[in-house]
Amino acid sequence: MTQPSKSERHNSLEEDSLLKSKMLTPRQIVRELDKYIIGQEAAKRAVAIALRNRWRRQMVPPQLKDEIAPKNIIMIGPTGVGKTEIARRLARLANSPFLKVEATKFTEVGYVGRDVESMVRELTELAVNMVKKEEQEKVEEKARELAEERLLDLLLPKPQKGGEEGPKDSQSELSGTREKLRGMLREGKLNRRYVELEVTNTQIPMIEIFSTVGLEEVQYSIQEMLGSMFPQKKKKRRVKVPEALEILTQEESQKLIDMDKVVKEAIRLTEQNGIIFLDEIDKIAGSEGGYGPDVSREGVQRDLLPIVEGSTVMTKYGMVKTDHILFIAAGAFNISKPSDLLPELQGRFPIRVELDSLNKEDFHRILTEPENALIKQYKELLKTEGIELEFEDEAIWEIAEMASRVNEQTEDIGARRLHTIMERLLDDISFEAPEMKEKEVRITKEYVQEKLKDILEDENLSRYIL
Repeated sequence: MTQPSKSERHNSLEEDSLLKSKMLTPRQIVRELDKYIIGQEAAKRAVAIALRNRWRRQMVPPQLKDEIAPKNIIMIGPTGVGKTEIARRLARLANSPFLKVEATKFTEVGYVGRDVESMVRELTELAVNMVKKEEQEKVEEKARELAEERLLDLLLPKPQKGGEEGPKDSQSELSGTREKLRGMLREGKLNRRYVELEVTNTQIPMIEIFSTVGLEEVQYSIQEMLGSMFPQKKKKRRVKVPEALEILTQEESQKLIDMDKVVKEAIRLTEQNGIIFLDEIDKIAGSEGGYGPDVSREGVQRDLLPIVEGSTVMTKYGMVKTDHILFIAAGAFNISKPSDLLPELQGRFPIRVELDSLNKEDFHRILTEPENALIKQYKELLKTEGIELEFEDEAIWEIAEMASRVNEQTEDIGARRLHTIMERLLDDISFEAPEMKEKEVRITKEYVQEKLKDILEDENLSRYIL
C-alpha cells in the first residue's frame, strides 16, 4: 500500500476542514442557525453566503484563489438581538477558529493597553489548541496503551538484574501476574489503589514587562527561553490509579504528537478559516477632536485598518497573514453611525446588515423554539432536584409581554431581558426546590402576574429589573 505524498496529505487536511461548509448550502446554513437564533433573516443570509464563499474560493483556479478577499460583514442592531450568537454558531458550523474581542479594549500605538495585533495572536493560539486536541484524539488509543504499560510497570516493578537462575520460569510467572493485573485494571478493580508518579513541573518562571503596547510577544519569547534554560523540575505525586492513567495518557499523547505539524496546520487554519468577531465597533467611531479616553478612537481604527485589509502579524508560532480571515463587526450605533468610521475601514466591510429589535412574538419563540431555549434550560435545572416544571402557553405569552413592555419603558437590552425576568419569576422555586414536597409545579398566567406584579405597579421598573 503506497503512502500519500506530502501535498496529498495537505490537500486532504484542507478538504476536511472545509467539509462542513461544503456539505451545507446557504439555505442549510440558515436552517442550522434557525435552531438557535430567532428572526434576523438578513444577517443569517449574509453570514451563510460568507461561509459558502470560503468553500467556493478553495475551488477556483490557484492563480485566482489568493485574489479573492473575504467580504467582511458589519452588523448593526441593539444589544441582545443575536449578533454575537450568529457569529459564534457560524464558527461552530465551519469548525473554524473563532475569537470574540471588544473593540474598546484596544488602544492606539503609544498608549498603554492592548494592541490590535494581539487578536491575531490569540486566534492563532486558539487554532493551535484546536488542532492539538484533534491530533490527541487521533493518538488517544495508542497513548492509552502506552500509559497502561507504564502504569503496570508502577504496579508491578520489574525485578532488578541479578542472578540468572530460572529466568524462563520467573519471566513466565511475571508475565502471568502482569496480565492478571491488566485485567483487574480494565475491570476497575484497582481504582482505589494509590501509585506514586513522577510528574514534570511545566511551570515557566513568570516575567512581566511593564511597557506600552506591542511587546506581548517579547514577554512570551523570554518566558519560553527561560523555560528551556532552566532544567525541568520533577516532583512525586501520590494519586489513585484512574487519575494516574489519565496523567500518563496525557504525557504519552504529547510525545506522539508532531508539534511542527500541529503549528503548520494551525497557521493554515487561522489564515484560511479564521473568524474574528469585533464587538462594540461603534464605540471607536467617535467624533473628531475628542478628549480623554476618546482621543485614541481614530488611532485604533487606523491600527485596525491594515489587519482587516490584510497584513502579516508576528506570533510565537510564526508569521500569520490576515488577508483571508473573515471579520464580522457589530455595534448598536445608537450614538454614532457607520459613516463615522474611517472611509477606508468602511470600505473593508462591504456587507452591512441591520438586525431588528425583538418584539413580544420573538420573545415567545425564543422561550420555546431554540434547542437551548430558556424554558428548556430551567426545566432541566430543576429536574436535578426532582421537580417537574410545566409552563402553560398563556404564562409564556405573559412573560414575553412583560419582557417586551419593560424593554420599551427602560433600556432595550433585547433577549437578555428574559434572563432577568425568568430569574425573578422562579426565584422562590429555585431556592426552595431541595425541600419542596410538591414535585410537580405548574406555571400559570396568574402565577406570572402575581410574581411580577411589583414591576407592573412601580413606575421605576429599573429598580426591579436591570
